[in-house]
Amino acid sequence: MGFNGSSRPRPKGELVAVLDVGTTKVVCFIGRIDDSGRPRIIGIGHQVSQGLRSGVVVDMELAERSIGSAVNAAEQMAGETIHEVLVSLSGGCPTSQSVAVDVALSGHHVAEADLRQALRSYHNACIDPDTDLVHSIPVSYAIDGNRGIRDPRGMFGENLSVELHLVTAAAGPVRNLATCITRCHLQIEAFVVSAYASGLSSLVADELELGSALIEMGGGTTGIAVFFEGNLVFTDTVPVGGQHVTNDVARGLTTPVNHAERLKTLYGNAIPNASDERELIDVPQVGEPDPAHANHVPKSLLTGIIRPRLEEIFELVRSRLEASGFDKVAGRRLVLTGGASQLGGVRDLAQLVLDKRVRMGRPRGLSGLAESTTGPAFATATGLLTHAAQHQADMAVIAGLDASPTTGLFGRLGGWIRANF
Repeated sequence: MGFNGSSRPRPKGELVAVLDVGTTKVVCFIGRIDDSGRPRIIGIGHQVSQGLRSGVVVDMELAERSIGSAVNAAEQMAGETIHEVLVSLSGGCPTSQSVAVDVALSGHHVAEADLRQALRSYHNACIDPDTDLVHSIPVSYAIDGNRGIRDPRGMFGENLSVELHLVTAAAGPVRNLATCITRCHLQIEAFVVSAYASGLSSLVADELELGSALIEMGGGTTGIAVFFEGNLVFTDTVPVGGQHVTNDVARGLTTPVNHAERLKTLYGNAIPNASDERELIDVPQVGEPDPAHANHVPKSLLTGIIRPRLEEIFELVRSRLEASGFDKVAGRRLVLTGGASQLGGVRDLAQLVLDKRVRMGRPRGLSGLAESTTGPAFATATGLLTHAAQHQADMAVIAGLDASPTTGLFGRLGGWIRANF
C-alpha cells in the first residue's frame, strides 16, 4: 500500500480487469471506474481450473484454456475487450523479507530523487537470483531517527531511512503463469499475492491499522498475510489447501475425486457431532457405476478424515507466524477467506488451534457483484479489483519479463514514482 497518498485513482470510466488464477478455479472480473473512484463490476467469468497444482502451472495448454474461457465469459458479459490484467499469485512460494535503506540528505528536503534512490536500493538487498520480486512496499519512514513518518516529502534532515517489505517468489512458476496469460493475448500489469488481495477486500479499516492476520484457504495453497498500520508487513504460503482435503476423502473412502468433493461439500465438517455415528451417507465406489453398490458409512468417518488435514494446515500456519515474529503484531484478530474456509466447522477449529478470535471474511465495498460471487471464495478477485483501481502500477513488479529501459524493472519503478510524486 505504501504511505498515505501513494496511490493515484484511475479516471472515471476507465476499464480495469483482474484475473485470479487458482488451483481449483479461474476468475476474471472486469470493472469500470464510477463517480466515486471505485470500480463497478460489469463482467464476471469463472471457470474450473485445469493444468495447475498447488498454485503452479503443470500443464500450460490446459491452464491457458481455463484462463481464456474465464476471460471470454467476462468480456461477453461486459461487452468489452480487455488487453491488460492484474493477476493473483499463490504459487512459487511467495515469501517476505524486510530491508532497511538509508539515504543521505545532507540537510536538504526530501525530494523525488531521494525517494527514487531509496526505492531502487532493493537491488542491493541480496535477493536470490532464482526469484522474482513481486512487491516492494515502503512500510515506514524515519528522518534522523524520528520514526512514524507517513509521507516524508518536503521534510528536512540529514538522513532518510526507509523500511521496505519485499515479497519474492520462485522465478520459474511466476514466468510459466505469465506465459500462459500472454498466450491469451493479455498483458500483465502486475502480480499481487493472493492473501494480500484478499486482505484488501475483506479487512475493515481498524483491522488494517491495529494489526490482524488473514488466512486465504485456497484449493492448492493456504496464504498468510499480516497487516499493521495500513500496510502488508508479512506474507507466506503453506503448500496445502482444500484440494488436499478432497484427495484425503477420495483415498480414505475409495471414492472418485468428483464424488469426494461432493461429499465434502454436502456433509463435511471439521468438528465432530454426537449424531455423526448414527447418520449414514452413501459413498459411490471407484469403478462401480451402479449406485446400488455404494457403501453406507457413518458421517463420523468423513469427519475423521477431514479434521486431521485441516488441523495440519492451521498448525503449519501457526508455526509460520510464530517463526516470523509477526504473530504478536497480528494480535488476536484473524480473518478466514478462500473457498476451503467455507467448510463447516473450519472457523471453530481455527480458533482452537490458533488461539485467536476468528471471523469469516467476505468481499466488501464493490458494487455489481452477483450473489454467487459474494462469498469468501471470491475475496481474492475482489481485492485485486480494489488494488487495480487504487494503485496504478504501484510497487508490484513483474521482474525479469521485460528488460527494456522503459518497461523493465527500473522503468516500472520510475513510472510509479513519476505518477505518484
